[in-house]
Amino acid sequence: MTVHYYTSSSLDGFIATADHSLGWLLKQDFDEDGPMNYTEFMKDIGVLVMGSSTYEWLLAESESWPYEQPAFVLTSRELPVPTGSNIRFRQGNVRDLFDEIVTVANGKDAWVMGGGDLAGQFADENLLDEVWVQFAPATLGSGQPLLPRALDVELLEVAQNRGFMCGHYRVLKSEN
Repeated sequence: MTVHYYTSSSLDGFIATADHSLGWLLKQDFDEDGPMNYTEFMKDIGVLVMGSSTYEWLLAESESWPYEQPAFVLTSRELPVPTGSNIRFRQGNVRDLFDEIVTVANGKDAWVMGGGDLAGQFADENLLDEVWVQFAPATLGSGQPLLPRALDVELLEVAQNRGFMCGHYRVLKSEN
């Protein structure tokens, strides 16, 4: 199983505003069928892992739960569960949850979606394998950081999707 962090970022390194809004991103011009697109990426994803801010944003922005895959939400709070969804609320260290995530992925990959800090927690445990970033032609000045960790990465692929600069990286594992 490969653990991917697939996200978009402003040019100055923020994935959302300080209040977790993605409104700035949703108004950008992106070719849904272009290079490094979401539809192709999702074909190999068997499980989602997200924090509570991403989960709550999805609930607020979607009329119904938008994913068929099982999802782990890392939170210590009680949150609503949409009808027809396969949501598993967990808390604790991602290393302690990893075997369950692998089992639920059922031979497919995992997507750490939204939350640079959550992706960083996977990286801290040497569990993050790849980072995909679509850099939008916008700056925010502040907000939720792309990945608040120091990582060594190797560029695997680069593409342009309209105004977006898209990069696909392999995370070079640290020697703990």
